[in-house]
Amino acid sequence: MPRVPAASPKAAAALALVSELQHRFVTKLGGVFSAVEWERDGGRHGGGVRFTCAETPVFNRASVNVSSVHYHDEPARRLACATALSTIIHPRHPRAPSVHVHLSHTELRDGRASWRLMADLNASHEDPAQTRRFADALAGAAPDLAAAARAQGERYFFIPALGRTRGVTHFYVEDYSAGDFDAELALARRLGEAAIDTYAALLDDSLAGAPPPTDAERRAQLEYHTLYLFQVLTLDRGTTSGLLVHDQNDLGIMGSLPDFVDRALLASWALKVPPPQDELVRTVVATLPDLAPAPVTDPVRLALARVVRAHYRAHPEALELQACGDVVPPTVANHGNR
Repeated sequence: MPRVPAASPKAAAALALVSELQHRFVTKLGGVFSAVEWERDGGRHGGGVRFTCAETPVFNRASVNVSSVHYHDEPARRLACATALSTIIHPRHPRAPSVHVHLSHTELRDGRASWRLMADLNASHEDPAQTRRFADALAGAAPDLAAAARAQGERYFFIPALGRTRGVTHFYVEDYSAGDFDAELALARRLGEAAIDTYAALLDDSLAGAPPPTDAERRAQLEYHTLYLFQVLTLDRGTTSGLLVHDQNDLGIMGSLPDFVDRALLASWALKVPPPQDELVRTVVATLPDLAPAPVTDPVRLALARVVRAHYRAHPEALELQACGDVVPPTVANHGNR
């Protein structure tokens, strides 16, 4: 059946925005991206499209996703509709930073609506000038939110077991509503354009004339990619909520994972997390191919999605061990939507 669009005018406007930003990012990144469409319940409840690019001269893994799901025909659901842009770029060269951007609009059945606005620069080899440039661009797009967003991001992306944050600078706003949808939409546009345009420029700068990476640089990048996978699978509420609510976009949800990780290093971190997360880490390790480095192929991503889903269904109390800012919105607290 044809995909059914959301009935909400706000959802339609949010979808138009994130689709435009998706096109903007894919165009600026260049490369050969493949478009993959997916549908929620055969299109009855919407769906999405993701652009992916993996193992090229520029990218280790790149995924730019847009989704729009709704449940107008199921009044018992608390969630009415949710629209999102979620993207992660992992360059191949260790000196080029990764980036994560997530902009989403959620409407609940009772009429409440809010935004989730995130952008973080993730580097295995930090360039302080690039860090400042990215942070300044986001602060310029949302000066009234910048200080609080940075503090929230540093809290959300902190990894207690490793005593560090995932990225080098973070912008994180949860459950945001200004009471003026047009103003909120304009803010989301400014943030999205600032993050996309600045990152594309940083990527170009990092790769222009860059010498071949050294073995030490490649090793540091592999360790960082392992940390990234560890944070996503054990701490990230957005990933977990998306996996718990359905299994129709597992590859899209797991698209943030880099293509190679250090299996032995990951295994050592099982000793650093409290139960039952140690069990999760060990099961993740067992799911990865016994290779060095361990490839995270699409079949492995699907298997990891099943592992995470099964773990939190068996141990719902472990959700309390996941990352959070000052606010845990109702959709996330109740397994969310993606």
